[in-house]
Amino acid sequence: MNRKIPFEKNELLAIDTIPGFFGGPDMPLRNTPVSPKENIAAMYYDRHPYWTPGSADAGMIMPPLYNDNLGRGGPGGITDAFGIEWEYVEQVHGSIVRPGTPFMADVNEWKDKVIFPDIDKWDWAGAAEENKIDTRRSFQLSFVNGFWFERLISFMDFLPAAMALIDEDQKDAIKELFEATTAFAMKLVDKFCEYWPALDGFNVHDDWGAQKAPFFSQETAYELFVPHMKALTDHIHSKGRFATLHSCGHNFLRVQCFIDGGFDSWEPQAMNDTPGLYEQFGDKLIFSVMPDVFDPKTATEDEMRQAARNFVDKYCKPGKPSTVNYAAGEMMTPAFTEELYEYSRKRYGGFA
Repeated sequence: MNRKIPFEKNELLAIDTIPGFFGGPDMPLRNTPVSPKENIAAMYYDRHPYWTPGSADAGMIMPPLYNDNLGRGGPGGITDAFGIEWEYVEQVHGSIVRPGTPFMADVNEWKDKVIFPDIDKWDWAGAAEENKIDTRRSFQLSFVNGFWFERLISFMDFLPAAMALIDEDQKDAIKELFEATTAFAMKLVDKFCEYWPALDGFNVHDDWGAQKAPFFSQETAYELFVPHMKALTDHIHSKGRFATLHSCGHNFLRVQCFIDGGFDSWEPQAMNDTPGLYEQFGDKLIFSVMPDVFDPKTATEDEMRQAARNFVDKYCKPGKPSTVNYAAGEMMTPAFTEELYEYSRKRYGGFA
């Protein structure tokens, strides 16, 4: 890909608007030299984008076909494909499994309790028709709840699931269950690739940590999780798509697991040292990094633009690209985002 395309001011012009993320305000689509979709492909496959991607460049899909069967539903609540009830919690704008009645008490019960849905019977063609992709942008499918620890929590509740990871009497059953959930995940990948051929990647959810530390040890991670992660990411890559990870919590100490699990990027929460992650591992995994904090209510336009240039200088290097962390939302002012685009365009093109 030729990145030696000089920056032109007319690239900053909005040629269209696109829907905001999860119902947020519409965002401008700029007059870029290549499409946002092509730019993100350059980031993942060449590690050398044309500019630092922003929130307007990419999107997620999670059609009801998935969310009402394997996700968390919406304000109305759902009973998922495994027969588990999810209740919506207004205060957090999300759903949890109805507490007090775990689906199973011991992982050794899984073969008697867990019945995987026959996804061949789902209306894939209808779902694809109702959930079309804007092919100018890069889209991933969001596998909310994932297939490993989060799914185990939904089956057992958190404490029994966490205890099962260190219970020698349940470990073999966990490995068998995760082998089955991973095989099921591969079938889902195949279906989504068939009916959404423009899909660029898959974002897999599996929360591994609390505010201050991971939930389980590195040894447990490598024994129970990493082999299945790698099997799924290998399958995703075989389909010509990239694999990204959503894993909430203070998981700085588990980043090598994510690398060895085959993921292309991780979007860490800001409680993690995102600049440190970039410095240590940015050549192996693409991170969303927190910029230097400024107050958008009091900062001048020059200060906002300087903050964007500082971000580019530190975290936007060919072979070691990054994106801006989603927790920086308030700092993504028009001045910051415009400067981030222009300066990163010049930087990646070798003009700055």
